[in-house]
Amino acid sequence: MGWLQTLRTALAAIASHRMRSALTVLGILIGIASVGLTVGLAQGTTNQVQDQISTLGSNLLMVSPGSSTSGGIRGGRGSAQTLTIADAEALSDSAVAPDIGGVAPLMQTSQVLSVGDTTWTTTVVGTTVPWTDVRQRKLDLGSFFTQAEVDEAAPVVVLGPSTAAELFGSSARAIGSSITIGTDQYQVIGILNSVGTSTLGDEDDTAVMPWTTVSARLNSGATNVSMIMFASATSSTMNLAYQEANAALLTRHNVATDAADFTIQSQQSLMNVISSVTGALTLLLGGLAAISLLVGGIGVMNIMLVSVSERVREIGLRKALGARPGAIRAQFLSEAAMLALVGGILGIALSYLGAWGIPRIAGRFTTTSVSVVISPAVALLALVVSALVGIIAGVYPASRAARMAPIDALRAE
Repeated sequence: MGWLQTLRTALAAIASHRMRSALTVLGILIGIASVGLTVGLAQGTTNQVQDQISTLGSNLLMVSPGSSTSGGIRGGRGSAQTLTIADAEALSDSAVAPDIGGVAPLMQTSQVLSVGDTTWTTTVVGTTVPWTDVRQRKLDLGSFFTQAEVDEAAPVVVLGPSTAAELFGSSARAIGSSITIGTDQYQVIGILNSVGTSTLGDEDDTAVMPWTTVSARLNSGATNVSMIMFASATSSTMNLAYQEANAALLTRHNVATDAADFTIQSQQSLMNVISSVTGALTLLLGGLAAISLLVGGIGVMNIMLVSVSERVREIGLRKALGARPGAIRAQFLSEAAMLALVGGILGIALSYLGAWGIPRIAGRFTTTSVSVVISPAVALLALVVSALVGIIAGVYPASRAARMAPIDALRAE
């Protein structure tokens, strides 16, 4: 009997027991969908985090105060105030760090901004003119402050689009207007472009001012900074920029490498950490979801064993008429593979439906963005796995049917 006839016979056998076949397909469907959605959720989360990190700017490195050492890699505690404006100025010196393209210290403080009766609390960032280049931020309206305004500690501010909308209703109304921070008035001279959130928080909800203004008016003259961001001149000189910044700060702080009171991180190091965490999480959740696929495979085996038991006389008759064991085995393997394959196809369809629906359902209950990414490669792999599950689950029942002696099978009731 050829393969075409084998497939027709398998389809007829499946169709003759619709309910049983449907329940078998359901087990595989749930298993494939569980694995697909789990991997898709992990991939979507990874992509979101990578997008957030990329919004910080290319070739970006960040110096944070405080440090710890683990496996030779320093990681910041962030509890000490060890970085100052003077450190940032030292890194800006081309003689000290020729491979650093721009430096932007961050002097951050939470403040209440008000316009008339409208108030809004946000993070005020004091920094330098190169901040826009280092962070690769543009302005939708107005302009950024100048070096002259930094030198004069001018009462000017550049708002994020969300901050402007909260205070003025629109960005256009904000330009040229005044806002109150503390007891002082500040003029809004620019509105930043929208970039969403990053690992540093909501980048659209912020107020950026000259560091001299923040220091003198909001920080009691202190020159400590919470972070120093700097960009390498090119992507190929990131390692050199890192080494130059590390050496310069060690010298300025007069500390040894193993006692450094700062930590330097690059985007790549953040990416590596995120990839490691999400990879482990994907493996764990994927393993748990695979258990349901295993249960589905056992279901296929049980159904095929029942099918063999019910069709003993059919098997005996076919063997008596000359059917070889290989043909009997092929028929039952075909049935098992078809059931699993149909379950796999429906499971993939359910995965894509879930990838479309889960973010929309989650959006109604939380403001956190949820993303599920089902790649074609994962879908194809799931399809192959489902077919293999069916074949593996059908091997024993098919072999059992093929080994039956014709006379014993024909005697069975």
